[in-house]
Parts: sequence; structure tokens; C-alpha cells
Amino acid sequence: MGQSSTLGARDNAWIYALFAVCAVLAIIGSLLAGGDHSGWRWLHYLTKPTATVLLLIAVLRNIGSSFRGYGMAIVVGLAFAAAGDFFLMLPGDYFLAGLICFLLTHCTYIWALTRDSRFGADKRIFVLFAAIGLIVIAGLWTSLPSAMRIPVVIYALALAAMAAQAISRDRQLAAVAPQKSAARSAAFGGLFFMVSDTLLAYGRFRWNIPYNAVWVLGTYYTAQWLFARSTEGNAHAR
Repeated sequence: MGQSSTLGARDNAWIYALFAVCAVLAIIGSLLAGGDHSGWRWLHYLTKPTATVLLLIAVLRNIGSSFRGYGMAIVVGLAFAAAGDFFLMLPGDYFLAGLICFLLTHCTYIWALTRDSRFGADKRIFVLFAAIGLIVIAGLWTSLPSAMRIPVVIYALALAAMAAQAISRDRQLAAVAPQKSAARSAAFGGLFFMVSDTLLAYGRFRWNIPYNAVWVLGTYYTAQWLFARSTEGNAHAR
């Protein structure tokens, strides 16, 4: 696994470098954008989904003939995420459409994370993340429009389940398992995704968070990069 993971990272080094550039430009464009026709806004429009698509390409390049399930699920999740990026960055109110796209991302990630481990095996972790999800929902509840309450509850619980499964899977796999370091990447990816989406929700519905794009997009792109890198050590996963 160590050799194949190193080769995968080396082969995709230029893609990850382009991804990093696009991610930074997307954050800068979001911070500096003014009107809808601002050049900075168009920079954000161009680079935000492009960064996610670059990760999708990197994962496709990692997938060998003996490994399809985990990697293809991550590819599908990244495709839904790119669509979600598109909806969330538009000037109109397409938040629900973006929410649905990212809900599908988390569902496909959960499917990926159950290819080599049982769902909900570590019940203590699931109870903990369910509690965190409910706390997040409770903090948002009075600030949410009534039409958004049920969608946000469904999304928050799916997000918590994805993060919990990522950590549960990491704990299930033996330290010597070929995909152990990849599982650790996915576990941290789940955590960063929870932080990103929590900041996004609170910044949209409850608080005015200074430099919100830095924290939301920074943690989001870190999460997606970790999930992309988690495919490099799963050559033996089914």
C-alpha cells in the first residue's frame, strides 16, 4: 500500500497543485467580490467548482482495475459536490438545491465508507455525533425559515452519520491493514466536512462571521482533498 499510495500522490501532484491554486483563488474571489458583475465574483464562479472537479479527476486517475467500489463512490460524491458548489455560489437563492446535492454527496460517501467496514459498528461514536448534530440543529432552529427546517435536519443528521462512519471505520481497521492510512484521511475528511457545513449554516442563518469564506471554504476544500487522497491507499478495497 505504501508504494502504490506514494505513486498515486506523485502522479497526481500537478492536479493537486492546480486544485490548491483554484481553492485559494475561489476564497479570494469570494472575499473580494462586490457586485454580481465584479471580476472577483467571476473569478470565484470559475475556480470554486473547478477545484472540486480537479479532485474528481485525481480520483479517477487513482482507480485501478482491481478497485472500483470505494473510488467510484468518491467520484460520484465529488460530482454531486461540484453541482452543489455551482448552486451555492449563484447570486439567486439556490440554497435548497445545493443542500440536496451535498446530501447526495454524503450518502455516496457513506456507501464508500461501508465497503470494508460495517455501518454503525462503533455505536458510541454514532451517539456522540448524533448529539453534536442535534446541538447544531438546536442552535439554528429559531433562525431557520420554516420551509428549511426539515431539509436542514435531514442534512445535518446525514452529515453526522457520514462523519461518524468515517471515524468508526478508521477505528475498525487494524493498524496493519493496507488501507489504514487512507481510512485515517477519510476520518479527518469527515470531521472537516462537519466543521465546514456547520460554519456555513451558522454564517447563513444565525451569525455574521467575519471572513466566513476563509473558514467555510478552507475547511471544505481540506475535507474534499482528504477524501480524494483516501482513494490512494485503497487498492485492496472491494
